[in-house]
Amino acid sequence: MKAMRLQMYVAMKSMPWYTLLPTVSEYMIEHGWTKCYSRLGEFGWILYFVYIAIYLVFVEFGIYWMHRELHDIKPLYKLLHATHHIYNKQNTLSPFAGLAFHPVDGILQAIPHVIALFIVPIHFTTHIGLLFIEAIWTANIHDCIHGNIWPIMGAGYHTIHHTTYKHNYGHYTIWMDWMFGSLKDPLLEEDDNKDSSKKAK
Repeated sequence: MKAMRLQMYVAMKSMPWYTLLPTVSEYMIEHGWTKCYSRLGEFGWILYFVYIAIYLVFVEFGIYWMHRELHDIKPLYKLLHATHHIYNKQNTLSPFAGLAFHPVDGILQAIPHVIALFIVPIHFTTHIGLLFIEAIWTANIHDCIHGNIWPIMGAGYHTIHHTTYKHNYGHYTIWMDWMFGSLKDPLLEEDDNKDSSKKAK
């Protein structure tokens, strides 16, 4: 309970800072500096879905590497990401931990959403909706309830990330971790733990 109260405090303290990125991105969109568009008819439904897919792949790739570098570059980890990783056991994780970041860390991990606006044509309302889903998803993968739906990066995978510090950096899916050799499956982890328990007996 103490850990959850601290997560709520850190999340609420950081929340005003999290609003800066969408504010800046909306300013850039309104001034026509991005590839964001407002009318669905501009590209049609087929391209609409194609661009969403490209956007999500780009964001997944960007968040994976931003997150991984926040671990690998030790000064960045110590100054920024360690705030989030004080919750390093299953019984200290909760949905509130998903928003309990140093403000700069939270902004850095959301930056791929903004960079994508300059590369991929994306519908404005869809972009805003995806940012909203981002917040829900971040809370969801910290709730320790593993849905086990391939290839989704569920809470089971992310709980391993919080306990090992070197696996499962991905966000929505496990694909980037699979591609770059950092994937650890929670079901295999359970089997390893059972085997270790049997050997100990």
